[in-house]
Amino acid sequence: MVLLFLLLILFGFVFPIVITLYHIFCLVSEFKGAPYVPTSGKIVKEILNKANLKKGQNFIELGSGDGRVVRAAVKNFKVKGLGVDIHVPLIWYSKIISRLQKVPNIEFRIQDFFKTDLSKVDVLFLFLLPNTLKKLREKILKECPKNTLIISHGFQIEGMEKYLESKIHRTLFPTYFYRI
Repeated sequence: MVLLFLLLILFGFVFPIVITLYHIFCLVSEFKGAPYVPTSGKIVKEILNKANLKKGQNFIELGSGDGRVVRAAVKNFKVKGLGVDIHVPLIWYSKIISRLQKVPNIEFRIQDFFKTDLSKVDVLFLFLLPNTLKKLREKILKECPKNTLIISHGFQIEGMEKYLESKIHRTLFPTYFYRI
């Protein structure tokens, strides 16, 4: 009887509250940049291989979600990684997975990426909606050092056509490589 009562409390009260809070975080993320859409490991590997990352480079992922891209970059290419997202549960998840996998030189921040310092970035990875990319363009051009590689997965960055180096063609979510 006690077990039944505890299950009733859990599923009748606690679970709906947790689900509601999760959806609030998802909505905030969507309005601030992009919804959480994970990229497959195969595509992440293809993108990072084409990026020709070098050991010790500073790799920043704005809107890092569960951290899979920045984590793969750090693990496979020995770069220093920073993942930035405003979605609290995803940042916690990213931190936990990185610790469990013993990934060194990686940091995750709960931060609005419009407030993230880009002055020391070598490679910037983005999987954001076109309107957010457009707003972010000025920050990128103003703050990123010369020769920074900008990888925009999914969408072109409007107004940065002259910096486009290459593109991975895919029907769904092509990837654009810019060098400023």
